[in-house]
Amino acid sequence: MATAPSRDTDETSVVVTAPSSEEESSLERTTALPLTEMPTAAQEDIEFEPAPVSHKIIMAFAVVLPFIGCIAAIVHLWQYGLVNWLYIGMLVGGWVLTGMGITIGFHRMLTHRSFETIGLIRGFWMAMGTLAVEGSPLVWCAVHRKHHQCSDHEGDPHSPHLHGKGWWRGVKGFVHAHTGWLFTGFWCKIDLKRYVPDLVDDDLLRLVDRYYYLCVAMSLAIPAVLGGLITMTWYGALLGFIWGGLARIFVTHHVTWSINSICHIFGGREFKSGDDSRNNLIFGIFAHGEGWHNNHHAFPTSARHGLRWWQFDSSWIVIRTMQLVGLAWDVRLPSKEAMLKKRHNAQSTAITEE
Repeated sequence: MATAPSRDTDETSVVVTAPSSEEESSLERTTALPLTEMPTAAQEDIEFEPAPVSHKIIMAFAVVLPFIGCIAAIVHLWQYGLVNWLYIGMLVGGWVLTGMGITIGFHRMLTHRSFETIGLIRGFWMAMGTLAVEGSPLVWCAVHRKHHQCSDHEGDPHSPHLHGKGWWRGVKGFVHAHTGWLFTGFWCKIDLKRYVPDLVDDDLLRLVDRYYYLCVAMSLAIPAVLGGLITMTWYGALLGFIWGGLARIFVTHHVTWSINSICHIFGGREFKSGDDSRNNLIFGIFAHGEGWHNNHHAFPTSARHGLRWWQFDSSWIVIRTMQLVGLAWDVRLPSKEAMLKKRHNAQSTAITEE
């Protein structure tokens, strides 16, 4: 298969990325504010739709259990010194694979349709994203499209700026954006037919959505089984469960959640995006390129988030490699003209070409 050229996208407003077909283009929406206007903090707390108790209990387990696993891993490291490289490999390798399953699979491939690929590769990245235990792909994509529709305005599932002014309300907003929003109705009551009409009829995605909790069990069982088989001990299985399962999920979760919280508070803003998204170097590296968040909100459909040569974006490196070998095509990138138009200082140094 020949490598297809990248598509330049002349995006001039903040949009919820929808399917590319004209029949479904109504899903694309601009924010209510002009691009030059920054959102302001709400004067008082905005009420969020409550979630049922059963949902809150499930989310409590999803947040607390990986934290306990991470503490167990730290205690083990403290007691016995350097852990076997097998478990470090499970932690780091699992974090990279499942983290990129979120960034490449759920985010850039499914949510924003930034590139197309063959079914096998699509299934692989979707599977890796599911093993990250951040929700089924249908729910994840729907919530993220709603985030882009309302970013840092009322209706945004996880903005840190909707709890009023003052340092205490700022702390409440940060906590809400990081984990608190998971316990609201934004997660369990999202309208799939409204936000992901292009995905909701996909048989594979519906299957994963139906058996999502089985996928969660597999995400924990796979490293435990590997640890047990490689060492041929139950202790090895336990360490695989802790390091490659719970601790890996903890790291992946909090790196992703930091994009919602930290990257809407701390960092630079090179482009007008109609919200308070920020470019953050630390999470540009550790979140596989997602930390270049202002770039992303300015150009949501771009497959590349690190738009300058020095903005490291490991997810883009993978997508670009796939493109070069013919496994990705219709790769969407913003044009130089679109980037210049949205820059806060149009006279500053031009974006370095790839």
